[in-house]
Amino acid sequence: MTDLTPLTALGAETARNETFGSLSVTENTDLALASLTLRKGQDAPAPFGLTLPQAGGVVSGDGVSAFWSAPDQWMIEAPGQGATDFAAQVKSQAPGCSVTEQTDGFTEFEITSQAGAAPIEALMEKLVNIDPAALPPGSATRTGLHHMTVFLVRRTEDRLAVVGMRSLALSLWHALSTAAHRLGG
Repeated sequence: MTDLTPLTALGAETARNETFGSLSVTENTDLALASLTLRKGQDAPAPFGLTLPQAGGVVSGDGVSAFWSAPDQWMIEAPGQGATDFAAQVKSQAPGCSVTEQTDGFTEFEITSQAGAAPIEALMEKLVNIDPAALPPGSATRTGLHHMTVFLVRRTEDRLAVVGMRSLALSLWHALSTAAHRLGG
């Protein structure tokens, strides 16, 4: 019988985590993701008690969060639930909506700073064409990073999540870690 071992998006058995001066970049291997899309004429539900955010917004609740991804579309996140059928949970919370499992289609890298907002903002200035002031805590956006399309979720002043396609995880890690290394030493 074949012995199947689950691997992270970066191809290892455990998450990669590296520190570059005051910046740490961590592969988030246990994050569940599901997209939620309204159907024509449908009112926005409140999955898990969340009021779904407007364009550029992020909301958090009890163990879940949501960020706006397009008109009438959101990505719902649940840390620690990557091995569950999260889409079914979202579907039960949002009857009539189109819900698609995204956990294995995307990967997330959490970037944290031990020195406040400045290192996060310096990293953003190196990687994306977005003024860091336009992405304050509690906001999200879709943008280009090198040759990839990613979501940036500014969770707090000193914490930024980069969500990208799983098939591009190694390229994304390379871009993030190279820039963090250049900034942090």
